[in-house]
Amino acid sequence: MPANFDERDPDERVVEIEVERLRDFHSHPFKVKEDQQMIQLKESIKRFGILNPLIVRPVPEGVYEIISGHRRKYAAQQLGYRKLPVIIRYMKEEEAVIGLVDSNLHRESITPSEKAAAYRMKYDALKRRAGRRNSGQIDHNSIGKRTVQIIGEDSGDSPKQVQRYLKLTELIPELQEKLDEGTISFNPAFEIAFLTEEEQRALLLVMESSQTSPSISQAQRLKQLSREGTLTKKQMKSILGEVKKGEINRVMFKNEQLHCFFPREYSAEQMKEEIIRILTLWKETRKGKPGKND
Repeated sequence: MPANFDERDPDERVVEIEVERLRDFHSHPFKVKEDQQMIQLKESIKRFGILNPLIVRPVPEGVYEIISGHRRKYAAQQLGYRKLPVIIRYMKEEEAVIGLVDSNLHRESITPSEKAAAYRMKYDALKRRAGRRNSGQIDHNSIGKRTVQIIGEDSGDSPKQVQRYLKLTELIPELQEKLDEGTISFNPAFEIAFLTEEEQRALLLVMESSQTSPSISQAQRLKQLSREGTLTKKQMKSILGEVKKGEINRVMFKNEQLHCFFPREYSAEQMKEEIIRILTLWKETRKGKPGKND
């Protein structure tokens, strides 16, 4: 795991900067929410103040871009703070992106789409940085390591899982939202990400009209049909209209439970047929009785 990005260098100074001079990081993927953690953060700031200074970098027009501390800034603003303690670090774009991602991935309430976007930002930043170093300075720590492996080592995910999160960034926003809500599970969402944007939008309409979402096996079939270039909205409706394995309800009896009603020589199939016949007759006798078919 990487060193704590917020860990203070002994030579760094903490200064106070006006809130209006602090800007959120561009393309910041992490949402600032009014959740229970935010309530707890506000209570902590009320009692003890801001214990950990924000990490910022100077950008043009005399303002500072936040690398770490977006939630602290929001909470402090809500409490009426006019100035915030910060540490100013001079960072290139790639280092700033990597610092932003690494300082936020430890949060408890991070959604799959936030994590996917964060991995994408870090992936692209590492690729750009590696491209410059290949033409000059060499980072010996990264020699022979794939970018997804480096991200995985820093975050605790396997390289394969990092790749799966990267693929999720190809979902349309509406499907990413359904993933975050839990309407779509992670594995089906990964398979759906292989569909074209047009196919994803068609699938979204089918999901909303049928009030269902694809299982992993259904999503894999949709992906295969998409690869073959034969996926249609009609096929989507047909696949999503199937009864999923987990939705099948069964009434089961042991043979021993039924043999007290049937001759011992009856096979399981004979007992099944007789039960269906009896239930059919029972249903016929119920027809026309008041309150039974209203």
